[in-house]
Amino acid sequence: MKPQSLTGERPQKETTPADLLALHDAGYDAVLAHLGHGRVLDVGCGEGFETVRLAGPTRVVIGVDYDRHSAHLTTASSGSAVKAACMDANNLGFLAHSFDSVVSSHLIEHFVDPSGHVREASRVLQEDGTFYVLTPNAPADFENPFHLRLFLPHELVALLRTYFATVNLYGLDAEESVKARFRTRRERAKKVLALDLFNLRHRIPHRLYVALYTRLLPIAYRLMAHKTTSATAPSGRWFVTETIDDTTLVLFAIASKPLATL
Repeated sequence: MKPQSLTGERPQKETTPADLLALHDAGYDAVLAHLGHGRVLDVGCGEGFETVRLAGPTRVVIGVDYDRHSAHLTTASSGSAVKAACMDANNLGFLAHSFDSVVSSHLIEHFVDPSGHVREASRVLQEDGTFYVLTPNAPADFENPFHLRLFLPHELVALLRTYFATVNLYGLDAEESVKARFRTRRERAKKVLALDLFNLRHRIPHRLYVALYTRLLPIAYRLMAHKTTSATAPSGRWFVTETIDDTTLVLFAIASKPLATL
């Protein structure tokens, strides 16, 4: 199946910068370190190259994405390991208590009001099920028109506690060489955004801002790739930590024991 055009909304193996792919990869490593057996739902699976890693002899994995083409790519590229469907994260087409685990990797920030997504995750989970959430740490992220709701640590915990009895929050972080590359990316982005002297990107319709962003992003990625040398080639250790500060790159929450919802 023909690959999708680059938009920046979801990672793509051939076009997304390696540091960003490594960030997503580290997130799934963190989930796998805790993931149990049974039925697993990956919401916002994208093209599925990370989703397939969740599969195993004692796990059945289903991916869903609101984009039909992405869902088809997931099924086509994973063989029999993963089945995927086109579905709205706010209105999942599954019966209550259908899954043992639900994974939401870099999805919750794509909603103006993410409560519907969290509520649906709690609904489809077993009474002893677990919800794994990965999302950028607001102070460490940079502007992206697809990121509509960034979270501070206490804000993410507060939302999850509305629908789950137990919430544990960690940071997904990296060694300094990796964090330095993300800082450089943020600084370059700020310099570009500073050219928008009248804040026009926030005054025009959001769909137009997204359209402009998706047209300019491939150019920006090519420029960044051109500037990358062997000395700055993406590498470095990622790890889960209980210590979270403004430089922590990603928030990693594990919520369990769904509360009954209407």
